[in-house]
Amino acid sequence: MKSWQPFEWIVASRLLRDGRWQTVFIISGVAIGVAVIVFMSALLNGLQANFIRRVLTAQAHIQLLPPKEAVRALRHGAPGEQAAATLQAPLQRQKSIDQWQAAAAQIRTLPEVVTVSPTAAGSALVVRGEASRAITLAGIDPALYFRIVALPEKIVTGSTRLNAADILIGTELADDLGLAVGDKLRVTAGSGGDMVFTVSGIFDLGNKGANQRNTFVALHTAQSLLGLQGGVSSLEVTVSDIYAAEDVAQRITARTGVQADSWIKTNAQFFSAVQAQVSANTAIRFFVGLSVAFGIASVLFVSVVQRSREIGILRAMGVTRQRVLRLFLLQGGLLGLAGSAVGSVVGAVALILWRELARGPDGQPLVPVTLQAPLFVVALLLATVTGVLAAMAPALRAARLDPVVAIRG
Repeated sequence: MKSWQPFEWIVASRLLRDGRWQTVFIISGVAIGVAVIVFMSALLNGLQANFIRRVLTAQAHIQLLPPKEAVRALRHGAPGEQAAATLQAPLQRQKSIDQWQAAAAQIRTLPEVVTVSPTAAGSALVVRGEASRAITLAGIDPALYFRIVALPEKIVTGSTRLNAADILIGTELADDLGLAVGDKLRVTAGSGGDMVFTVSGIFDLGNKGANQRNTFVALHTAQSLLGLQGGVSSLEVTVSDIYAAEDVAQRITARTGVQADSWIKTNAQFFSAVQAQVSANTAIRFFVGLSVAFGIASVLFVSVVQRSREIGILRAMGVTRQRVLRLFLLQGGLLGLAGSAVGSVVGAVALILWRELARGPDGQPLVPVTLQAPLFVVALLLATVTGVLAAMAPALRAARLDPVVAIRG
């Protein structure tokens, strides 16, 4: 004995079975559309995440800097004579953020802020034998800075030990100067400070210029070497939502009075490219969804025309307009659901094949993609809702058919 089923479900499933080839073709069309949405969305999300990871793994989300020297007006001529002023850009000296401890404490109270790390950085010259290189010397607090830049994961040889006389250098600088872990080198700062360091670790940031230029020492050591006694040249900040970094930076400036630059501002072209990818992904979803909707609507319109006599008989037997309306809406929803289920499977298989086959020379995936459950759930809901909405017009046409006219043909 069959279990009880709603009238609309029985008739809708019967109509879909009777027009099985139409049903197969429209489900295939919906499946292809959903597979494209799933594949492209996952691919673009992976590409965007990879770009952001490459940019932000070596820098903070927000950087607080001391104010620049003001432009000075120089006047020429004898005393008492009126002369035109000449604007001269001042020399930007190494300086510290005023009351940086208080500013850091204020920033940490913001709920969006995750980490605040003080940094004392400046230019210096590293000398070994007759060779020398210009470098950027950064004094850091490892416990805080390593929460912003995962430097321990980028160490090639040695360790991240940073005692008073230890220094971390990049692979390119080590190759240029023939340095290995345990070797000595002399560093002379632009302020005139001079000190001999021991190489405790060699890192690879994935960028040749950064590996040749960037070096890291203990915070107190850099403060002494750069002439920033107890001061810092910047405060590095990370936030929970990277896309809200500019808003948080403006709030920090308003609260502390210190200039705050977010990664969005300092990487304006990159951020524009990310936004363009998001817009492209949205456009792809919209047009694929539109094509799916037109496909379902066209099939159901044909079904209404072909089934006009049957619909008229149902209406003559007492079936209400509301039931006829629900009947065709249910057909649209079933077509969308079935197509999205098949399309999700096809999209998942395509993503797995892409992840395994599309690899770079180093054996790593060209674009790392992950199979995220929310993406498939959204695709299922989107296709099902699209099917119901696409069925609205043919469903209204079927519900409005006059029984007598429909039966006569």
